[in-house]
Amino acid sequence: MRIVVTNCNTTQEMTEEIVRGARAAAGPGTIVTGLTPAWGPASAEGWLDSYLSAAAVLDALRTYDGPSYDAVVLAGFGEHGREGVRELADGPVVDITEAAAHLACLLGRRYGVVTTLERSRGQIEDSLETAGVARNCAAVIGTGLGVLDLADDPARTEAAFLAAAERVREAGAEVLVLGCAGMTGLQRAVGEKLGLPVVDGVGAAVKLAESLVSLGLTTSRAGTYAKPLPKGRTWGARPRR
Repeated sequence: MRIVVTNCNTTQEMTEEIVRGARAAAGPGTIVTGLTPAWGPASAEGWLDSYLSAAAVLDALRTYDGPSYDAVVLAGFGEHGREGVRELADGPVVDITEAAAHLACLLGRRYGVVTTLERSRGQIEDSLETAGVARNCAAVIGTGLGVLDLADDPARTEAAFLAAAERVREAGAEVLVLGCAGMTGLQRAVGEKLGLPVVDGVGAAVKLAESLVSLGLTTSRAGTYAKPLPKGRTWGARPRR
């Protein structure tokens, strides 16, 4: 089985970190391939970045010429593009936002999300609402750290996460969700300190993608996610190498 994991930004180092987390979660025989958009934002933080990221990820998958894949994992927490990719891709498409939330709902009555900047809260809340899992979310709290700041100082990142996690727990969360693909791996460092289950969206999405492929299930074409209508579509010019 081959799973393509798409980064939502153009930072190759983050793609590599996401792929490491995805491979750690993948079962024997699953091949994980990382995909970095050729254009778009260096980090997705806000509505403009998110919409640019969605178009860039769609373009990256549209022009993908690597080995055939069985499923797609979208590694952008709260980012747009999920529904479009489900129209485009032939296999199942699993978004880390809803994957993490679904698994969290199996572990406790209410979950909370710890993310990067507070400005991402609206996007995440909207994404959870669209996925049908918002009613179980106690709170979405930011750490105040930018996406590209997460790897600079692991001790600072952990401290900021723990502080935000306490606020989420006070809001009634029984399970915590990592609200950024760049936080992958942090669950091992903070899980015991918090005394609560911590769900990493990348790992959750990979395991759900594996399950769907193994069960022979893929996106329904009965209505909402029918294949795009045949028509002329002009895509932006690709950057010169």
